[in-house]
Amino acid sequence: MSNSGADKPFDINEFDLPTPVRRPRRLRTNPVMRSMVAETRLSPKNLILPMFVADGIDEPKPISSLPGVVQHTLDSLVEAVREAIEVGIGCVDLFGVPKESDKDAEGSDSWNPDGILNRGLRRLREEFGDSVLIMADTCLDEFTDHGHCGVLEQDRYGATVVDNDRTLVNYVKMAVAQADAGAHILSPSGMMDGQIAAIRAGLDVAGHQDVSIMAYSAKYASAFYGPFREAVGSSLQGDRRTYQQDPANRRESLLEVELDIAEGADMVMVKPAMAYLDIVREVADFSPVPVAAYQVSGEYAMIHAAAANGWIDLDAAMMEAVLSIRRAGAEQILTYAAVDLAKKL
Repeated sequence: MSNSGADKPFDINEFDLPTPVRRPRRLRTNPVMRSMVAETRLSPKNLILPMFVADGIDEPKPISSLPGVVQHTLDSLVEAVREAIEVGIGCVDLFGVPKESDKDAEGSDSWNPDGILNRGLRRLREEFGDSVLIMADTCLDEFTDHGHCGVLEQDRYGATVVDNDRTLVNYVKMAVAQADAGAHILSPSGMMDGQIAAIRAGLDVAGHQDVSIMAYSAKYASAFYGPFREAVGSSLQGDRRTYQQDPANRRESLLEVELDIAEGADMVMVKPAMAYLDIVREVADFSPVPVAAYQVSGEYAMIHAAAANGWIDLDAAMMEAVLSIRRAGAEQILTYAAVDLAKKL
């Protein structure tokens, strides 16, 4: 049996190419066309700027692992928020960095009206009123001498664990103090069972029915938090895997979100964002309340580190990373790059 064409060289001129379908590429022909048909829009109003205010410093203190981010004094905090407002950002999220001498096992400086976080909140509300939303991190970890998000106890086997119910009492005291100081939004991040219901009830009893709650509903025990711990001067030894979520789990996140919504959360959050875009998408698909995601310190820092080595373009990579979070379904995105991004949008 012969194969007459086996030794015949292939001639492209004798090959009939199928007619290409060019419709998608016609919508990519120039920047104006690409902008007009873009499915995902990113605006400064989608961005929330996390910020740090520290006690006992006289000038802003750079955070070595977070390029471009500082621990603020009260005065520099005001100026930085003013800049954020000018570029169109509508919300800032404030974290407090107390003196080591003000930390204790209960985290009591968190509800002290003269504690650094509450002074920062009060200063911003007095300065800006309702022209920017002021969000407060509602968690004890910055304020405890052990660095955990709650009050510790010994379980019956002698292990040190977080006492969930005693922690809730302190969360309520912290939440009311933050609302008294002028916070528009509270953001409980400790992943304690029942924290949203307890804080909502405490706020309502204290007359703060209009203060909103953005719950850290799906917060993972992630390896991407390292630079943040430098930023807040964390005292943590060990890890938080007994109360933050296992990175291997997906269904658990959906349950946590459902529980927080049932307890009264006005908004829910997934943290981290970039390594958990699948969770952001699933939460956004079913959530009846707005969905936020946090581009955490390690995610931000590794983009800066790669850019500093000349491996990627900083601005383009950061914009693409944050756009991916928006595309996954987050309506609010917490990112340390908020001001730089807003200037380019």
